[in-house]
Order: sequence, then C-alpha cells, then structure tokens
Amino acid sequence: MTDELPHDVETLARRLSAVDYLVDEGLATALFLSLRLPQPLLLEGEAGVGKTEAARSLARALDTPLIRLQCYDGIDAAEALYEWNYPRQLLSIRLAEATGEKLAEGDLFGREHLIARPLLQALEHPGPRPAVLLIDEVDRADDDFEAFLLELLAEAAVTIPELGTIRAEHPPVIILTSNRTRDLHDAVKRRCLYQWLDYPSRERELDIVRRRVRGVSDGLANAVVAAVATLRDADIQKPPGIAEAIDWLRALELLGITELDETTIDRTLGSVLKYAEDQDVVRAAGLGSLV
Repeated sequence: MTDELPHDVETLARRLSAVDYLVDEGLATALFLSLRLPQPLLLEGEAGVGKTEAARSLARALDTPLIRLQCYDGIDAAEALYEWNYPRQLLSIRLAEATGEKLAEGDLFGREHLIARPLLQALEHPGPRPAVLLIDEVDRADDDFEAFLLELLAEAAVTIPELGTIRAEHPPVIILTSNRTRDLHDAVKRRCLYQWLDYPSRERELDIVRRRVRGVSDGLANAVVAAVATLRDADIQKPPGIAEAIDWLRALELLGITELDETTIDRTLGSVLKYAEDQDVVRAAGLGSLV
C-alpha cells in the first residue's frame, strides 16, 4: 500500500473496493473529506448497515491502525483517555522510601506512570499516516461523555490536568457511529461532518455479499438478498442488516444448502433474525413469502 493519502474521492473509493468495502458516492465523499480536512465524521443509520465496517475498511485501505473505543452507559475518561498506573506509583513510593529519596508530586504523575487508553493512543500515533479512531455507538454513552469529547473533536487535543494539553502531531481520522437510540447533542454534531447510511440497493447488497462469501452461487445469493429485503419490510422490531445477510449466507453455505425453501428458512432463521418475537411474526405471516 502506498504511503500517500488519496488525493480524490475516486481513488479512495477504489482503495476501499480493494479491501471489499463498496461505497456510494456520498459515503466516499464524506470519508474523503474527513481524511483530508481533517474533520470528525458522524455516521448514523440502522444497525448492520456498515457503519463500523466503514472505519475498519478505511484503516485497511490506508494501511494504518484502527483504534476502537466501544461506548457504553457509564464510560468515563479512565476507560477512554487515560488512567494512572497505581501499582507502578506505589512501587516508586516504596523504592523512594527504601533509598531515602524524596518524591515530588510530579515524580508520581509523569508519563512513565500513565496508561494510555484509545483516545490518547490515537492522538499519539507516530504516523506517518494518521490512525483511524473509531468511537463506536456514541449514542450509548451519556451527555457528560459527549461533553468530554468536545475538545478532541474540535482540536484533536485533550487536556490532562497533571500534564497539560496534548495535541496530535498526526491528527487521527475520527469516525463516530450512532444507531440513533437517542439524539446526540448539537455541540457534537457541529464539530462533525455527517452522513446517514441506509440499506443498500438490491444490486449493491448482492455485490457486497458475493465479495464477503466467496464462491457462493448466484442463485443462493439472489435468494438471500431478496428474502432479507422482504424481512426489512415486515412488521418486526429489528430488521436485518447487511451483516445478518452475510451471516445467513455463510450458514447456508456451511450446511451445503444451494437453494432456499420454507424448511431451510425455518431451520436457519436464527442466523438472520435475532429476536424470538420477530421470528414468531415472520412464521405467522408464512415463510413462503421469503422464497
């Protein structure tokens, strides 16, 4: 992979295609702008449409590390940015006591006692290409964590009280994803580019599953993509995404199944629908509609 970053949208799209991630013009443009400006990119959309995979694929296409922060309710700076290495601090104190050395506060709160978490790791990545920092499912975190992210999003910098402000020499490509379980604060959105990811067209999804499940027959791939499209229109709480279509196709391939029928769908429905209530709805409506 070349050391140079893509200089236009088409080049980036080709590199992403080379790692089996197919993008439309809108997403390719958003990723290119995020890379070259640089500016954080917020990707929103239903679960399973390829938001997380976009960050993974971008890192592969650029031949640079992917640094991932998985958000959840209650996440804080100690898990996202840094924490102090208390055992090492205690060891330094005991060593000083044994030698009669007097320790200053700065001796215990220096870089050698700091454990870098994903955000700090991304800021301190040595280059030459920027790391891709994935802040995944940011909507699962709380308002306080969103406020904590603002300095990073605006300035590619963070402030550690004992050390001061740390700025990135090679600002990371920051990609935030959200399943839109709640609205993010306007202050976060103002600092980001924005792209909504929808389910792909039937033709694009067919291209995707063929790339991810090599050697699959055209007939089975077409049948699965058509069945998944029908499921998305059903009255269910969790429509299947691209990831579920790929999982289902892989399961069918492993079982040696070459075509879909009602019996096969009934046996493997758990590969594509992950809620019992959704499976009940689909079975009650008749599995024949998926064939």
